[in-house]
Amino acid sequence: MTRVTAGEFSYIRDLVRDHSALLLEPGKEYLVESRLEPMARSAGFTSFHGMVENLRETPFGDLHRRVGEAMTNNETTFFRDARMFGMLRQTMLPELLARRGRQRSLNIWSAACSSGQEPFSVAMLLREHRPALDGWHFGVTASDVSRDMLARARAGSYSQLEVNRGLPANLLVKYFLQNRAAWELDPEIRRMVDFREINLIQPWPLLPAMDVVLMRNVLIYLDAATKNAILSRVATVLAPDGYLILGGAETTTNLNESFESVSLGGAMCFQLKGAALSAPIASRQSPPTPLKWPSSSANTTLKRASVL
Repeated sequence: MTRVTAGEFSYIRDLVRDHSALLLEPGKEYLVESRLEPMARSAGFTSFHGMVENLRETPFGDLHRRVGEAMTNNETTFFRDARMFGMLRQTMLPELLARRGRQRSLNIWSAACSSGQEPFSVAMLLREHRPALDGWHFGVTASDVSRDMLARARAGSYSQLEVNRGLPANLLVKYFLQNRAAWELDPEIRRMVDFREINLIQPWPLLPAMDVVLMRNVLIYLDAATKNAILSRVATVLAPDGYLILGGAETTTNLNESFESVSLGGAMCFQLKGAALSAPIASRQSPPTPLKWPSSSANTTLKRASVL
């Protein structure tokens, strides 16, 4: 059995921190071993120790990048966190759509999107609101540091286990086709999302003003200085009345003074300070109509797949 030495763990910890700012705390040696031993074998090394020795002796390259990516957390599901998606459907998106009625344009960024379930969930939510939103432009940007995850996301192909986690049966029937053991997402939904490689701790590419930024369960793994730096960048790309959505255990409080917390529909999100003053008065006079959502008894005559 491979045993990660203190020196090897220190090297991998530094490599991962420099690559993604992820903090590997002492006691995570088992995680390094379980994730990197198979990578070492597939890369042609006889052991994890040999791979680390090679990494130390060679300039930064593709293998270093792959090791850094392998240690990131890629946990995600469709419509993860029902309360958050309820807020998005019932309050946040309807309010933004009311405010953007003249421009008929909305930009949403799913940062650290992993294998794509989050941005595709948002795309399906918007697609379900047709024909009311016909003629609108939706810019759904999804980014991740992992090239492997981005390749998976662009393919839009998911296992039975993945579609069983959070995806309503109605949407599986409507937007997926079964291809042997895989479920392939409708190309129309896939085209709604622009996947881009973005490392949040490195310079960002030019981005449009974002009406919604979903950056869930990312900051929790970073130190305070890195959290503050990323939040400062978010403040520069967020529309004046836009929303930042973090994970349930994450906050901007005592980290960055640009934001304030806002409660919408029973869930918490964040806006730039003074953002409420940017919203047109008309959009605040009456609650907007929630986006549609298919019930479990929805008409299934449009079946494009059979649910196992």
